[in-house]
Amino acid sequence: MVPHLDAAYNLARWLTRNEHDAEDIVQEAYLRAFRFFDSFRGGDGKAWVLAVVRNTCFTWRTRERETSKVTFDETRHDSGDTVADVETRLVEGAKLTGLRNCLELLPVEYREVVVMRELEEMSYKDIAEAANLPVGTVMSRLSRGRQRLQDCVAGLMKGVSK
Repeated sequence: MVPHLDAAYNLARWLTRNEHDAEDIVQEAYLRAFRFFDSFRGGDGKAWVLAVVRNTCFTWRTRERETSKVTFDETRHDSGDTVADVETRLVEGAKLTGLRNCLELLPVEYREVVVMRELEEMSYKDIAEAANLPVGTVMSRLSRGRQRLQDCVAGLMKGVSK
């Protein structure tokens, strides 16, 4: 399961929208996977471990709703950067920021299948197994998620050109 650690973190990061929470979730998911490894019936280990990560994310989200917390964004409040450094970082990240923002705006049911297909390059069958969905639902959500991404990016580009 170790070779799938990056994929597990990537999925958790996109589902939680927070790198520190994603790290905690992946750690918890791998502990669960280790504890319940006897339930693994063979097949694709990546799909199985991503299913564990996905379920851990949903458990975490339920827990988070119960105990709401305020997050502190160090980048917004860090006064140590000079204006030139900030401008350089903005220019370097400008190309991906719009797409990332649009991906984060997707509803979680679309975001998870888009991340597993486009970023993790999983097959429809493996996504269906990991998300516990029929393959047709995976394909439908993927299509709708891609369309929403395309519409969002087009809207951003239209706003930039004005």
